[in-house]
Amino acid sequence: PAFRRFQRQFQLGFLPALAADWLQGPHLFQLFQSRGFLQSQSAALYSCAFASSLGFGLFSTFFMDRLGRKRSCVLSSLLCSVSCLLQLSRDFLALAAGRILGGVGTSLLFSSFECWYIHEHLERHDFPREWIPSTFSRVALWNGVLAVAAGAVAELLVQGLGPVAPFVAAVPFLAFSGIFTGRSWDENHGKGGWCGAGPRWERRRLLLGTVQGLVEGAILIFIFLWTPALAPLGIPLGMAFSGFMAASALGSALFRRAVSGGLRLQPL
Repeated sequence: PAFRRFQRQFQLGFLPALAADWLQGPHLFQLFQSRGFLQSQSAALYSCAFASSLGFGLFSTFFMDRLGRKRSCVLSSLLCSVSCLLQLSRDFLALAAGRILGGVGTSLLFSSFECWYIHEHLERHDFPREWIPSTFSRVALWNGVLAVAAGAVAELLVQGLGPVAPFVAAVPFLAFSGIFTGRSWDENHGKGGWCGAGPRWERRRLLLGTVQGLVEGAILIFIFLWTPALAPLGIPLGMAFSGFMAASALGSALFRRAVSGGLRLQPL
C-alpha cells in the first residue's frame, strides 16, 4: 500500500505535465503558418527548441543535482508555461524566445521527474529496485492514453478557437503539476552521474546514446515534416496526431509482450 501511494503521488505530478506537452504537438506548425511565417522561418523556430534542449542537456544533470530534482520539476512547469503563453505573440523573436524556453523546460521534463522518482524509490523509501519498472510501465501506459486524447482535444480546441488554443489549454495542466510537485514532494539532490547512478557500463551507455540519438534525429525530422505533408490533404491534424500516438503505444505494448513472451528481444 505504501508503494502504491508513492506511485500515485509521482503520477499526479508527472502525468499532467506530459498531457500539457502532448497538447502542444499537433498544431505547432499550423500556429506558425497562421502567423504568416514561411516554412523556412518555421523551421528556424523548431530548431530553436531543438538547439536549446541539446545545449541544456549537456549540463542538465549537474544543474539538477545542484538545484534539486523537485525544484527542477517545478522549474520545468514554469518554463513550459511561459513558452506556451509566448505563443500568443505574433513577433518572431518572442516566439523564438518561447521555443528556447520550451526546449529547456522539455529537457527538464524528461529527466528531472524520473531522476526524482528513482532517488525517492531507492534512497528515501528503500523499495526494491525490481519495482521500478512497475511504475514506469504504468506511466508509459497512461502517457500513451494521454497522447491519444490530447490529439483529439487539441483538434476540438483548434476548430473552435484557433491554433493557439491548445497552448493556452496546456497552462492549467502545467500549473497543477508545478503546484502539486512543489507542495507534495520532498526535495532530493544527486551525487553526480545520471540520476546519481555513477560511472558504469560506459561502453553500453555510449552505444545506447548513439542509437537513441540517431532515432531521435529521424523522429525530429518527421515531427517537422508531417504537418506540411498532411495538411494539403485536408486531414484533421489532431486526429492524425492521435493516430501516430496510438501506433506508438501499440508498438510499445507489442514489444513488452514479445519480451515477456520469451522472444529474444531485450532492451539495450
